[in-house]
Amino acid sequence: MASAQGIQPASALDQALRQFGARLFEAAPGLITWVLLLAPAWIPIIFPWPGAFVVAGSVLVFDIYWLLRSVTVVSGVYSTLSSMRRDMKMDWLAICFEDQAEGLHDPLQYIHLCVIPTYTEPYHVLEKTVQAIVDANYPADKKMIGIITRETDKPGWENVARLKEKFGDRLRGFYHIKDPLEPGIVIGKSAAMNWGGRWMVRVLTDEGYDLNQILITDLDSDYRVHQQYFAWISWHHARQELRDFIIWQPVPLFHNNIWQVPMAVRVMSGATSQWQMFLHSRPHRLVAFSSYTCSLQFVQRVGYWDKDVIPEDSRFYWKAFFTFGERFSVKSVYLPLYGDSPLSRDYASTHMSQYNQIKRWAWGITDVPYVLARLFKHPEIPLWLRVRRFMNLFLNHLNWIFLPLLLMFGASVPIWVSQDFALTDLGQALWSWSGILLTTTLSTVIFFLLFEMSILPPKPADWPAWKKAVVHLQYFAYPIVGLVLSVLPALEAHTRLLLGRYLEYRVTEKV
Repeated sequence: MASAQGIQPASALDQALRQFGARLFEAAPGLITWVLLLAPAWIPIIFPWPGAFVVAGSVLVFDIYWLLRSVTVVSGVYSTLSSMRRDMKMDWLAICFEDQAEGLHDPLQYIHLCVIPTYTEPYHVLEKTVQAIVDANYPADKKMIGIITRETDKPGWENVARLKEKFGDRLRGFYHIKDPLEPGIVIGKSAAMNWGGRWMVRVLTDEGYDLNQILITDLDSDYRVHQQYFAWISWHHARQELRDFIIWQPVPLFHNNIWQVPMAVRVMSGATSQWQMFLHSRPHRLVAFSSYTCSLQFVQRVGYWDKDVIPEDSRFYWKAFFTFGERFSVKSVYLPLYGDSPLSRDYASTHMSQYNQIKRWAWGITDVPYVLARLFKHPEIPLWLRVRRFMNLFLNHLNWIFLPLLLMFGASVPIWVSQDFALTDLGQALWSWSGILLTTTLSTVIFFLLFEMSILPPKPADWPAWKKAVVHLQYFAYPIVGLVLSVLPALEAHTRLLLGRYLEYRVTEKV
């Protein structure tokens, strides 16, 4: 009783201060974004001549940085593409059998479980996803599928029943996971995977499986695994000493319906695919994205996916990092994972669907306050590793918005706001120097175009020859397309977080 009496409840003032501090902490990323974004305007206004000079110099420095970065990205994409071409030619199942026969490792001890959250996806989309799993070059008795639908989604139930009837006897197991939408969740993929992960752990444990031998793939409903995907992961997973602390990340290519979507969506899909290829050339920057594989025991130890967030992949990555520390890593799978580009019922809604998808990805900025709150609570993780990974996170989200807008408009703003600076030789030359650097940088699009041409599926046979030739020139429209369909939705996500207008999960339409 004395102990209970010694605990004093927090006063209303203390609670208000804590809420204010938490809200300020959460709003900080968006605040920093806007302060830096408006810096080319407010710096020359407050410090007319020196401010304009500093901004002009900064713009030129960033122009040079962007040029060097473009060269780095080109080389990184080429490196990943070369590794993918090498691994796509190999028969990884045959290699697994060789290892098993030699007795050094047993890659075929692993069973692959694909968990597919679905809501409103039409049957034909799910059918192609399941078909790719069934056709993958890996023993049928080593593959399982679990499809998550909502308890109230009766059309989804019918789709799962049809799929189980068609494919169920060609797999080790086919599970229908019915999500009841527990109270307090943020409805979306992360909450669905939380329920699905817990459900599968309970069921497979009851069935006597070793969770370390179950490799679970968090698979989007429109993604099709490469034929060698499961064998590739099994072979590499068996050879890793720290295999129980690894997320395996394939290379997503949004090419399934690339020739059916409008030009702007096609350009964004190509840019997103090649950016992901670049990240695979920088292991220290690679994080879980969209769909990935790890052991089911790993999922249980991390504590499953969070139920109250939208960016399920990046948040799962950070939970794993703070759980396992420097033992944890994300490793590249040099095989493609083929996904759909957004395609809705009409032209306008297709672009809006693409906009909302990018905004949902950019909502990963919410990881910044999450990571900051835990950054100094894990002394068991080396400080340099915590700081480096946090800086990668924050700078990636900041540069997503800041760099493109600075490069496109930064050279003009000092001239607009400072008449004195506009009349100087430097002010007159800034436009020219910046234009030359940006034109040189834009020329690297040629390399991305060549890379994209080498991995795209065949064009529709009924297209005329001129259309097949001209379609690739659309990639030169990326500066404008990227501004509208990448920078603006990311800026909206940052601004929403700043103002406390939280994002709701919206399913990307696929028809």
